[in-house]
Amino acid sequence: MAWEVTRTVRVRLDVPDDPKSDLHATNDKFQYCANRTADWAWRYPDEDCVTSKSEAEAAIYDDLREETDYLHANLVQKAIKRATDDIGNCVDRLADGENTSKPEYDTFSIVYDKRAGTYYRDKVSLATVNGRVECEYDLPDDPDGTPHGEYLLNDDYSFSTSTVHYDSEADEFYLHAAMERELDVARPEKAEHSNVLGVDCNVDDHIAVTSTGAFVGNADYLNHQRREFEKRRASLQQTGTRSAHLTFQRIGQRFGRWSEDYLHRCSKEIVAEAKRHGCTHIAFEDLEQIRERISDDKKFQQWAFRELQEQTEHKAELAGIVVETVEPSYTSQQCSKCGCTLEENRDGQHFKCLDCSYSANADYNGAKNIARKLTLKLQRGQKSPAGGAFCQYALKLGTMTVNATEVASDTYVSAERESTDKPTASAVGS
Repeated sequence: MAWEVTRTVRVRLDVPDDPKSDLHATNDKFQYCANRTADWAWRYPDEDCVTSKSEAEAAIYDDLREETDYLHANLVQKAIKRATDDIGNCVDRLADGENTSKPEYDTFSIVYDKRAGTYYRDKVSLATVNGRVECEYDLPDDPDGTPHGEYLLNDDYSFSTSTVHYDSEADEFYLHAAMERELDVARPEKAEHSNVLGVDCNVDDHIAVTSTGAFVGNADYLNHQRREFEKRRASLQQTGTRSAHLTFQRIGQRFGRWSEDYLHRCSKEIVAEAKRHGCTHIAFEDLEQIRERISDDKKFQQWAFRELQEQTEHKAELAGIVVETVEPSYTSQQCSKCGCTLEENRDGQHFKCLDCSYSANADYNGAKNIARKLTLKLQRGQKSPAGGAFCQYALKLGTMTVNATEVASDTYVSAERESTDKPTASAVGS
């Protein structure tokens, strides 16, 4: 079954001098439409906010066209959609008890669909308040191996609704081109076709451990590199010279590229592990909870977790593998064999169940619990959880099938028979 993936490529636009003011004027009117829509649709706390694009268009589209001297129709529609979508997100946050306020728009960001913008492989034609402006792309001399070559210049990808941004410091315009492609790869159509790989992410020791028994990356090494970078950065800040400032910027960019590449290799290994075991899903813990589990001086690790998950999702999508998150409570304390949940079960990197005496690496045990949680969620999503085929999750030796009794009654049922040896270490970061 074919399904669609989207990749965004940032490319600098070579905008002729005279039309630059036209683009700025177009942005002013686009942001005016977005702000006017937000003013009209934001009714909190007295009434329900309007989150329907069609309702907003019916009420204020004609007025916005007139008030902007008939800005391109599609730009007006996209401005309305941006505001109603953002207000919808605000309503969701309010429902979750979070503080939020009416969206406001004051930056340069114009949304162009394929009617307001005509896209080519080497240039784009953009509608403005003063007719169209044609801008060539500033492409690398050798685009092979770059996002430009992989997506923008790849005929397998087609252009979709994109955005134009402006960097005021450099006085440069950029197109964030959304590139779409249909992939003819197998993807689970029903829950009973699923096979889940669980992934436990860590602050120390290995970056990730899978339910199939693979250690991925080295968190201690990543933290060491970060500390060395921060030491040098602090020294350069103390120096305070122009040369030190330039060096500070250069090493910051270098470290960012290095850490991103390191996590790229880790995410690649996770997806490869999922493919080796025929997995349809990869399960992580919900990253929103990580802030509560790590101290303030570990904020870098919070970023690393998020970056690792995003890169894994990016690669898994191309392989037809779905990445989902589960609620993280007790994954490190629960026995993956009998379900006993005690804080005393875990002692650092060692896990030993005080009930059934099951013993394993603590992160490996946690990864299996994460996999089980998503498997149960998928099984419960079936129309008849007690009937039909069962969902399963991947282990070091074979798979574990979720028992229908467990799904129906929330009772932990063990049918697992596997080795308790420490998982195999990955080569990444060793």
